[in-house]
Amino acid sequence: MLAPVPRPPGSLAVRCSRALLSPRARLSMLALLLLCAAGLVLLYEPQRMLSSGWPQQTEGAGAVMFFGLAYGVCTAAFVPRPVLNLAAGALFGSAFGLTAAVAGTVLGAGISFTLGRFLGQDALRPMLRGRWLTAADGQLSRHGFRSMLAIRLFPGVPFAAANYCAAVSRMRYVPFLLATAIGTVPNTAAYVIAGAQAGSPGSPAFLFSAGFIVLSGLGAAVVAWRKRHGLRAPAPVTAPAPEERAPVGTAP
Repeated sequence: MLAPVPRPPGSLAVRCSRALLSPRARLSMLALLLLCAAGLVLLYEPQRMLSSGWPQQTEGAGAVMFFGLAYGVCTAAFVPRPVLNLAAGALFGSAFGLTAAVAGTVLGAGISFTLGRFLGQDALRPMLRGRWLTAADGQLSRHGFRSMLAIRLFPGVPFAAANYCAAVSRMRYVPFLLATAIGTVPNTAAYVIAGAQAGSPGSPAFLFSAGFIVLSGLGAAVVAWRKRHGLRAPAPVTAPAPEERAPVGTAP
């Protein structure tokens, strides 16, 4: 019996698999997924279905869990989180609404981080050029937890943009998810309470939550303005290390 002839290493199947798994191909797949998700959001408007109490057949803990799952998928598909937070408060009240919103936030961040890490990191990291991009990448890579915690506490950076920037950097999963879970609680709670108290806009809880939202937004704007001027400032010139200096009497 004749032995099967092995395929040469440069066969068509090998070349096709390498092309499909190349960084550019995976980045194109990520872009296609995000475009499809954005298109579905514009077409079906899932935030309206969630805010209207859908699904009607679920109650209690099952409804809270289902809402958190839908929340996570919607945030990964670019549905604005403030709308979902208000819907969580209106549907489940302050306590259960906050639980569902925070769980959905962490889930959506994890989905976006995973997509960005496996489909976009290899292709996008070589493009990190310029002072702003390199500074942001270095901060997220070296100080992942505290950097992401600051980003989540101040609502100046879009949620999806922060997820994909963290995925392109060298930040690890655990600091990213932990900082997201902790840092999003204050602002999420303010929106959830506002949604729960929407029927009585003159109540102290509603006024406090609305004031917190306004003040946190102003604080984020001030911090962003100061950081913007700091990044524009020229980098300080440091003296060379002793071992890098040429010895006296030698030609340069």
